[in-house]
Amino acid sequence: MAPDNWHGMTRFPLRRLRLRYGESRAEAVTVELEPFDLGGQRYLPVPHEVEAALSLDQAVTGLDLRLGFAVRLHGPCMRCLADAHLDLVIEVREYHADDPGAGDELRSEYVVDDQLELSGWARDAIALALPDQILHDPDCAGLCPVCGLDLNLEPHEHVDEVVDPRWAALERLRERL
Repeated sequence: MAPDNWHGMTRFPLRRLRLRYGESRAEAVTVELEPFDLGGQRYLPVPHEVEAALSLDQAVTGLDLRLGFAVRLHGPCMRCLADAHLDLVIEVREYHADDPGAGDELRSEYVVDDQLELSGWARDAIALALPDQILHDPDCAGLCPVCGLDLNLEPHEHVDEVVDPRWAALERLRERL
């Protein structure tokens, strides 16, 4: 059963599954991924469509859903703005109760109108898997806070020329001696 792509969102039709208790279904699906805006920077999934493994298991009271895929994100290093990439392997799981009256914690937000929203689920799974910083190199020195030069290419220091006003009187005394 192929997923549907509507308006850049990959959806998988659940209505036609008709799984009985204890039955499972494994599907290879293509999921369209959206770019990420993180820390004011844009990170692009490359390619923007990934092959994913979708597993659906019918439990007594609902569906056990699993999604797995690998993705590479491209964008700027958070320290020096050089090109950076990040490889992630995503394995996520959701549960969706059959009973519409079940609490929100038992009903997956990714199941809407008997459609499993794969793109939204994948986006949120990637967001949860991201490290604190996306760097082109773990030892990235960043940009100089004074002049803005890339410290990876031109390591340097600036001499602190600003005199603390609390020491100004002593500095004047030293100059007299």
